[in-house]
Amino acid sequence: MITSRNTSVMWAPAPQFTDQDQQAVDALRFMSMDMIERAHSGHPGSPMGMAPLAYTLWEKFLCFNPNDPQWLNRDRFVLSGGHCSALLYSLLHFNGFDLSLEDIKNFRQLGSRTPGHPEYRLTPGVDASTGPLGQGFVMAVGMAMAERHLALQYNKPGYSIIDHYIYSIVGDGDLMEGVADEAMSLAGKNRLGRLIVLYDSNDVSLDGPLNLSNNENAGERFKAAHWDYQLVEDGADMNAIARAISRAQKSPQPSLIEVKTIIGYNSPNEGTNKVHGNPLGADNLAVTRENYQWEYPPFEYPDSVYQQFAQYVMGKKERYNEWQALFADYRRAFPAKAKQLVAQRLDIRDLANHYRPGEKVSTRVANSMAMQDLAKRNPQLWGGSADLFSSNKTLLKDYDAFKPANYGGRNIYFGVREFAMAAAINGINLHGGNRAYCSTFMVFSDYLKAAIRLAALQQLPSIFILTHDSLMVGEDGPTHEPVEQLAMLRTIPNVQVFRPADANELVAVWQTIAKTTDRPSVIIASRQDLPVLNETVGAVCERGAYVAADTHKPQGIIMASGSELSLALAARDRLAKQYNIHVRVVSMVSMERFNQQSAAYREQILPGRIRTRLAVEMASPAMWGQYVGLDGDVIGVDQFGQSGDGQTIADRYGFTVDNVVKHFLDLKRKGAGK
Repeated sequence: MITSRNTSVMWAPAPQFTDQDQQAVDALRFMSMDMIERAHSGHPGSPMGMAPLAYTLWEKFLCFNPNDPQWLNRDRFVLSGGHCSALLYSLLHFNGFDLSLEDIKNFRQLGSRTPGHPEYRLTPGVDASTGPLGQGFVMAVGMAMAERHLALQYNKPGYSIIDHYIYSIVGDGDLMEGVADEAMSLAGKNRLGRLIVLYDSNDVSLDGPLNLSNNENAGERFKAAHWDYQLVEDGADMNAIARAISRAQKSPQPSLIEVKTIIGYNSPNEGTNKVHGNPLGADNLAVTRENYQWEYPPFEYPDSVYQQFAQYVMGKKERYNEWQALFADYRRAFPAKAKQLVAQRLDIRDLANHYRPGEKVSTRVANSMAMQDLAKRNPQLWGGSADLFSSNKTLLKDYDAFKPANYGGRNIYFGVREFAMAAAINGINLHGGNRAYCSTFMVFSDYLKAAIRLAALQQLPSIFILTHDSLMVGEDGPTHEPVEQLAMLRTIPNVQVFRPADANELVAVWQTIAKTTDRPSVIIASRQDLPVLNETVGAVCERGAYVAADTHKPQGIIMASGSELSLALAARDRLAKQYNIHVRVVSMVSMERFNQQSAAYREQILPGRIRTRLAVEMASPAMWGQYVGLDGDVIGVDQFGQSGDGQTIADRYGFTVDNVVKHFLDLKRKGAGK
């Protein structure tokens, strides 16, 4: 039985299911159970319970082509509960994706294409890396935003180039994560009617019955956030599930379909947490085979099962071919639009520096100017802020807000939802056809961290803009003054973190980001005004670090990033004039990019023979040891800040010319005594 909030909407007739369909569903169950048993690791219960749900969605509704897994207009599918990956791999295998039976047998093994949780780019047909609960749900929300946005930008009369649905299967754990609330509200507010979420509601969590930790009414919760809601009371009733999906496709609101399933269905321990995170075991698996009357040994499936899946795939390929013919006509009619839709890099022809050496401007304002330049030639560039547009300066000024009345708007008002903002940006970039960014205060990057990590793992070119980057936030006090966040960001693999020193470096940073397609970028920007420097004209930020000021035979090196570069240059001048000591100053714009350069380039910038080295950065000194060595030192911040005038606080923490000079002289004396 299905209950619905909007009973006035007519239900479409549901596809009918046959005994062959039921056999295919059971094949999904046993492939999942067998690969988990072989690996001695995995989560069999949910795949067993939700196999009818997944089969109904994939075979009767989901539009894809296994021979072109990245087809732009395919329906997207996000398995938010990534621990159920065995079911997804079974679906991919039977539907003809490039995932062999040998791949299936290597489930969870080192180097396999079937890892413990789905990984984007690794396994054909996986649309998102999932497992950290809640984030898959939010990435699906981002994909739905992208679909509506691109449809308004690129569709023309007679050419529905972008016209698909976003589906996600979630579990109790996904919906308990706080980020789900943020995303649910965001999706409901924006009326993302192409988003259909199926909730595998089995009332069991890893630790035991769900009521030990949760007793909420999911339907009331989602309806309060302006979602359409339906309940399918029998998760084995594929006809009821199909009717619910058909109806959800017609809703102008995002849809949640709660499907009551039985975890570990038809096994000895069904309905309990014993089948959640452990293989069934040989004895229980044997009983389960008897219960299903499944007579085939592990990893053997009748030809009729493959034929059943193949007949559905054939119809999907016909729709794919129709779209390809339509897009070929679209290319001829709208060549510029078609080219833009598949562009991978940002066009930087309008990107310019609007400030001259000697002027003062914060890098957040310089960043704003750069973004306006980029927006002119790059309709795929869009994004938003966590209720901080006025502070982050990331509003695209000539463009409207993204909202139901105008999905073509390029400014997303995320509200105070930092985590969902970052995960949704990942979803937008996963979708394709977009280059999305988000922004907030740097100290709140802690709220974004899990999503930045998934962006890095998925090699997504997401852009995270973090302003108010140091103790110079001042009066807002230690709660808003980042100290350890910069080091945290730099420790995430496959993330490039940029802390530009001025407007010149800021433009050079964007030139690098424009060409980046395989990793996220983080821009760290100042609130306070910084001098535009002669030394940064033509900065080679693409290489991560460069010599900003040099001398014939440097007696030491001072390194700095961001706002501290001008301080380092001033200290260099003082050392030369008062002490006749001549030093090199290196701007460390991005440690990650610098570390990726050749050994020869790194030696050129930081010669091993120069051992007197001082780093200056208004953040944790933790990451600088790799450059200063045992004989060097760091002027950093290893305690929380204070509330007061920003410059006064910076002075108290030692970020003055006098202190930098003193530290350098002390290093020279120590070095001379060795």
